[in-house]
Amino acid sequence: MTPRSDIFDFRATALSDEDDTLVTGEEHGFDGDQYDREDRAALRRVAGLSTELEDVTEVEYRQLRLERVVLAAVWTEGSAEDADNSLRELAALAETAGSTVLAGLVQRRSKPDTGTYLGSGKAIELRDIVIAEGADTVICDTELTPSQRRALEDVVKVKVIDRTALILDIFAQHAKSKEGKAQVELAQLQYLLPRLRGWGESMSRQAGGQAAGGQGMGSRGPGETKIELDRRRINTRMAKLRREIKEMKTSRDTRRLSRKAHEVSSVAIAGYTNAGKSSLLNRLTGAGVLVENQLFATLDPTVRRAETEDGRLYTLADTVGFVRQLPTQLVEAFRSTLEEVADADLLLHVVDGSHPDPEGQISAVRAVLADVDAADVKEVIVVNKADAADPEVLDRLRRHEKHCIVVSARTGAGLAELRALIADELPRPDIDVEVLLPYDRGDLVSRLHEEAEVLSSEHTERGTHVKARVHPELASELADFAA
Repeated sequence: MTPRSDIFDFRATALSDEDDTLVTGEEHGFDGDQYDREDRAALRRVAGLSTELEDVTEVEYRQLRLERVVLAAVWTEGSAEDADNSLRELAALAETAGSTVLAGLVQRRSKPDTGTYLGSGKAIELRDIVIAEGADTVICDTELTPSQRRALEDVVKVKVIDRTALILDIFAQHAKSKEGKAQVELAQLQYLLPRLRGWGESMSRQAGGQAAGGQGMGSRGPGETKIELDRRRINTRMAKLRREIKEMKTSRDTRRLSRKAHEVSSVAIAGYTNAGKSSLLNRLTGAGVLVENQLFATLDPTVRRAETEDGRLYTLADTVGFVRQLPTQLVEAFRSTLEEVADADLLLHVVDGSHPDPEGQISAVRAVLADVDAADVKEVIVVNKADAADPEVLDRLRRHEKHCIVVSARTGAGLAELRALIADELPRPDIDVEVLLPYDRGDLVSRLHEEAEVLSSEHTERGTHVKARVHPELASELADFAA
């Protein structure tokens, strides 16, 4: 296959600055008090305050600025459009991390070069682009081996990072809860461990020989080198983080078991990053979760209480977004959080209808769901951003997906139908009971109205006469009060 490369201009095109204001179209049109948005946007640069002197040399003063990056990708399979979409997604990731994207380069090869990822000739071309654009970082679209990264850095003479490191950096910026920070740190350490770099025997920290447990003459050496010490420290820290995450998981499991004990149904919202999951949660519950036109704006799961039209309670859980080639370290670290999806009664799989490749998004999300044992959960495809989507794309998704509904969290279109669909799909009580509850058992009457489907209720001299459909657990508690 003849190698060829294409250079793309990605200046300010990755994330659009659309007006995120919601148009009230439902009773929950209020998007909640989003204090997190103010928090995240608290640091702003003020224009027009520069006092930089023109005659000061660069050695004496370097202007503070965002990282200027050039993107590089190897296109091994699929169409040219797929390669472009992947690079544009990388540009959006880079902008979310806080950098300025200057240009992108795609190299057509049967497989990435084992040495410099792009090949020696194209690596030199990339160096020329970096010099011409004044870039200080190169971001590659797949995970690089340690040797590939070092070899490419030696050629381009600037910092080189890969897609995995970029996503981990975004997660580190956005994690707020104690559990989220621990999960991200664990993923970062798993990524770092095989990429530690040693600097020779001069970095040794212990003596060898018999005193250090060696075998005496002929076996004395420099002892444990710094890189070995670093590995041991990292392994110790990873073990501690795993214990902490396991303890936090216990408390979440307790809350989940409590909801199950009270027969409260659960609905999980999952999908590609920036598909509008948090906007949908806000419109359905008024939760006030941070909504921002950024990738991975939501990392910490949010669970909110909601109610069907006929009064049945259920919970709605917002989860972290997925992306193509989501690092395996993150899937492993966030496994305990993603169990909210695996244990749900219904999965709302949110898809961005305005994205160039929504089918690719669906496939990527389903691959991650399979990794966390959530592939068997009842799934409804919710195509969001219908107000910005091509009608032909919406029709195509309706034809291809068996359970599909089209909505717009921004305008409120389709949300009434979505609520009705959730009510239809959630499990219903299926045991008919007729009970006479004494007036001192108001707790059971309250549970009937919260957890069951009350068919009739009448106050009599001896108590409250109720006919209802209930779950098995509640039926056993009501057995002594059968009318």
